[in-house]
Amino acid sequence: MAVLLSRLGALAHRRRLPVLLVWLVVLVAGGAGAATLAGETSDAFNIPGQESTTALERIDEEFGSAGGASARVVVAAPDGGTLTTPENAAAIQQLVAELDGLPGVAGASNPLDPAAPAVNADQTTAYSTVTFAGGLGEVTPEQRDALLEAVEAAGDGALTVEVTGQAIQEPPHVGGPSEVIGVVVALVVLAVTYGSLVTAGMNLLTAVVGVGIGVLGVTVATGFAELSSTTPILAAMLGLAVGIDYALFIVTRFRQELRHGSPVGTAIATAVGTAGSAVVTAGLTVVIALLGLSVVGIPFLTQMGIAAAATIVVAVLVAITLVPAALSYLGRRALPRRQRAVTDAASSPWMEPGDAGRRGFLAGWAATVTRHRVVSLLLTVVVLGVIAIPFFSMRTTLVQEPAEDSTAARADQLLAEGFGEGFLGPLTILFEGDGAPEAAASASATIAEVDDVALVTPPMPNADGTAALLNVIPGSGPATAETEQLVEDLRAQLADLDGVEASVTGATAVSVDVAESLNEALPVYLLLVVGLALVLLVLVFRSLLVPLVGVLGFVLTVGASLGAAVAVFQWGWLADLVALEVTGPLISLTPILVIGILFGLAMDYQIFLVSRMHEAHSHGAAPLEAIRTGFRQAAPVVVAAALIMFSVFAGFVPAGEPTIKSIAFALAAGILFDAFVVRMVLVPAALALLGHRAWWLPRWLQWLPVLDVEGAALEKSGPAHDREAVGAAPR
Repeated sequence: MAVLLSRLGALAHRRRLPVLLVWLVVLVAGGAGAATLAGETSDAFNIPGQESTTALERIDEEFGSAGGASARVVVAAPDGGTLTTPENAAAIQQLVAELDGLPGVAGASNPLDPAAPAVNADQTTAYSTVTFAGGLGEVTPEQRDALLEAVEAAGDGALTVEVTGQAIQEPPHVGGPSEVIGVVVALVVLAVTYGSLVTAGMNLLTAVVGVGIGVLGVTVATGFAELSSTTPILAAMLGLAVGIDYALFIVTRFRQELRHGSPVGTAIATAVGTAGSAVVTAGLTVVIALLGLSVVGIPFLTQMGIAAAATIVVAVLVAITLVPAALSYLGRRALPRRQRAVTDAASSPWMEPGDAGRRGFLAGWAATVTRHRVVSLLLTVVVLGVIAIPFFSMRTTLVQEPAEDSTAARADQLLAEGFGEGFLGPLTILFEGDGAPEAAASASATIAEVDDVALVTPPMPNADGTAALLNVIPGSGPATAETEQLVEDLRAQLADLDGVEASVTGATAVSVDVAESLNEALPVYLLLVVGLALVLLVLVFRSLLVPLVGVLGFVLTVGASLGAAVAVFQWGWLADLVALEVTGPLISLTPILVIGILFGLAMDYQIFLVSRMHEAHSHGAAPLEAIRTGFRQAAPVVVAAALIMFSVFAGFVPAGEPTIKSIAFALAAGILFDAFVVRMVLVPAALALLGHRAWWLPRWLQWLPVLDVEGAALEKSGPAHDREAVGAAPR
């Protein structure tokens, strides 16, 4: 692989202008496709085949579709008054008429209509259901603004008026101020690492091109398939982070080769052959982990994995083609001015110029960790184990609380005070079969006696009497453990009806089912990615114990990152630090996505760090010296890469997108734990403790292929490069 990639790097150097033009054309074509072919994303998360989802489909068939997107305009009377006074009733009538005439609105119900009242028993709180002609995701910003303005204007009178519902939810966005801050921090880290703002800018620009193409491709795909609204954000977040890091690894190796005295063309070919091999291998781990999400059997999760994996593939292709083409134009200007005339051709190919006697913070760190290896190892395990403790109390849900002090939050509060907490998450029971209406009426009395049931509405039969609906209002909120238990209790009670099939559904039941399915899939997926990690690392390092150390470190990283997320988002610790407005269970997608993404990133750091140790050891260095030498060479790059990853992920935390916030936080925390604790302490300490045994591979596994991440084959054949192109390259 190293030889093939070296030839690819030489080709990109030799044909640098066509390479740049091809990527530019792809970017422009992606932008044109996104502008003309893009469709709408979906905020719905459900799993085909589960009881709640199947029942919703049957309800549409038996009772007709519920229509377009809707919102609830909640009206509350002044303190001490009621909504039925002539003045308040007239104000409500006027409000309903205004809502009914708003652009895009198909109809607005009158909460005081005697035929279908929507007012509480005290007549202090009521709501109008505003239905739009367009479905979910089809309400335009102008229509949403018109509704919000009408509600705000109505609230200036004696009545309190607020609005909630999916129709007023703005679609998730990419590129807010917090994300820009993350990119700026990444640029600063790159500038400090390189000592050159031009090189840092080139690194960032190529990564932006890659993530731009990836996200535009996902946007085009929305015109042909219904994708989750989270999918493009996840692709952008992950693609930007790895795109910057992959370019960083190749540029760093290119600069090392220049300092060794290599011509530009040779340095590019060598960098792509060596660091590029590690990039391809690391990218492959991320892609495998993301595509592995498909084994869970959840369509929206599979779509997220495929979209993010495609963005990673683009990032890898950019790193091994566009980056070397850009480096060909930079030439020796990729080095700081003071280093351009300084070379050390006599130094060993696996050592930096002047590396033999160098001391510094990271060199001292490696010496300290490997000298006190037992203490370092135990301390790391204990610290990460303690941070992981909250993980064992983790709860997940799909229910998303609105932002604090928003009109949606105030409307939900009014509904909860007027109708009860459970009104925000009603359950629907579908009865099907001969005698379904009678069975629903008979079951309503026993359902009312189930724990945490606040209200059971009269059954509503369909036109031909073969199905009936029963609405159940829980006594607790939709994201509570009591409501989750109620779903299970209702299903258990309705399991043995004679001749009639009963199904519990509704948005709350869907959330419970999805959370349960994801939690059941979590151990299976963890075993899958751990197994893949072991196989891949055995191939890379031709060792059994090195992969075992890396995988055990990954397990500690996952536990600590999810434990920290539970402590912040579920327990509320340090909530202000991440601009958290509402505490509660984690979004159901968080654990499995964090495992998949962190797996790939953890293996990135393992490969880049340990491959330099392995390279030094294969050149004859003693085990302890190989660890310290490899650490001294690779640690600065891993630290810079981790800081960049952390900055990008952390930039998505305060953005206010509930679905992304906890995922981004867990990933940012995971990067800190994995890069600065596991890879910088646990791995060198464990390898120092193992000594020569770290690189042992049983004879019965000697037949395994050699991936040659370090580029040993290049030392025998020499890097592929074009001498004419080398002579013409800028220097």
